[in-house]
This record gives sequence, structure tokens and C-alpha cells, in this order.
Amino acid sequence: MSTSQPGASRPSEVRAADDRATPDNLLHTRNGTDVSPEDIVLAAGRDLTERNLEWAKRKLADEGPAALDKLLP
Repeated sequence: MSTSQPGASRPSEVRAADDRATPDNLLHTRNGTDVSPEDIVLAAGRDLTERNLEWAKRKLADEGPAALDKLLP
């Protein structure tokens, strides 16, 4: 019968990483392409309608590509 603790055989650096939340700046990534109004609408969970696309165009004009990062969890 084993007396080891769960996770004890894992390296300490792996255990430490599992115990912390991932920093927000590492969760948001962009693949180098331009952010489109469609990206903004979909990230906001909205339907692709003319009204929502106009909203997204204004948001992109005001905030730039960071608008997408602000919408993503």
C-alpha cells in the first residue's frame, strides 16, 4: 500500500504552475492578422447583423485591435 500523496511524484515546478491562475496577458493572443468587425461581433456573442457590424466598426475605430482583447475572457 502506497503512502505517497497525490501529485507527489510530479516535479515541483509542475505542481506550482497548477496552483496558480494563468495571467490575463497570456490568455489573449492574436495570430498577427487584422481584427475585423466580424471578429468583434462574434467575440461579443452577437449575431452578424448590419446593426452589430456597425457597432463593431465604431468600437474598432475607437479602441483599435485591443477591442477584441477586451471582449475575450
